[in-house]
Amino acid sequence: MELRQLGQCGLRVSALSLGAMTFGESSTFMKGVTSPDDEARRVFDKAIDVGMNLVDTANIYGDGASEKLTGAWIAGKRDRVLLATKCRFPVTSGEHKAGPHEQGLSRQHILQACEDSLRRLATDHIDLYQVHMQDNAVPIDETMRALDDLVTQGKVRYVGCSNYTGYRLVEAAWSAERMRAHRFVAAQVQWSLVERGLEREVIPACRLLQMGTLIWSPLAAGFLSGKYKRSEAPPAGSRLDTWKDSFKSVSSKDQAWDVLDAVQAMAKRHETTAAAVSLAWLLAKSEVSSIILGARTTLQLDDNLRALSVKLSHEDVRSLDDVSKPKWGYPYDFIGGRQDW
Repeated sequence: MELRQLGQCGLRVSALSLGAMTFGESSTFMKGVTSPDDEARRVFDKAIDVGMNLVDTANIYGDGASEKLTGAWIAGKRDRVLLATKCRFPVTSGEHKAGPHEQGLSRQHILQACEDSLRRLATDHIDLYQVHMQDNAVPIDETMRALDDLVTQGKVRYVGCSNYTGYRLVEAAWSAERMRAHRFVAAQVQWSLVERGLEREVIPACRLLQMGTLIWSPLAAGFLSGKYKRSEAPPAGSRLDTWKDSFKSVSSKDQAWDVLDAVQAMAKRHETTAAAVSLAWLLAKSEVSSIILGARTTLQLDDNLRALSVKLSHEDVRSLDDVSKPKWGYPYDFIGGRQDW
């Protein structure tokens, strides 16, 4: 398994990492698309055995169950695995409704959420603690100071973020520099051949700030796996069958199907799968530190692992870039006609 440096920090992460979002039965947004515990354990063990050294979870996955299962399964393997988790959204279950200090990026919530995650993960430290989404209701200095204190206390090794705009990444970097606090070393972002919006501002900001990137939904919730057909309903039981709105948002775009056609044609030429080609396109991007795989079964994991043996040529990457190119809009098209923005 190839190891890549995470931005400019000292961590070296596997090119493919394991996402634990499907671990643990959920009554909230992942309801109906998680793995049975026994299959999730097989996925976990296989991922570690093939060399994945980063497991990414969040306090809200499985309403807390994902962290608990990850903590239990990592016993005896902690020295081989980097643990990444997140805070920002409320952990809810049953009739419980989150209060004002059980969500957001206030100091109050960050510190308590970290303690709760440490307990569920059954560990004394988190290797990469990420805020799950920006929070404009809280001053950035408060958020960055709270995260810095967790690092200083030894409860967290590094801090990162997810679902941030480019200007908020820069704001967070300014804040950390001004306060001489630990700054974000990486951003976890959605990136795929059918979702390239982050290339407008987020990727350039990460490049400027020398931040690593961890990629979520690299197959667009399975759309790029090749199991979906144009003008047909998604297969019963698939993730996009459960998430019908998500499927409609992709399937309604002719360009998405054109991209899938190009991916499948390239997969045929390389004698591999559509998923492997889609992941290989991302692995070819210099800004990518690691791709997070949310496999629900060992078969899905095996299919995704094939990406490691696919070597796309420069021409392959460029052709996929062209067919998936979004309409960037102003001022990007104006600038792009003259130089990179």
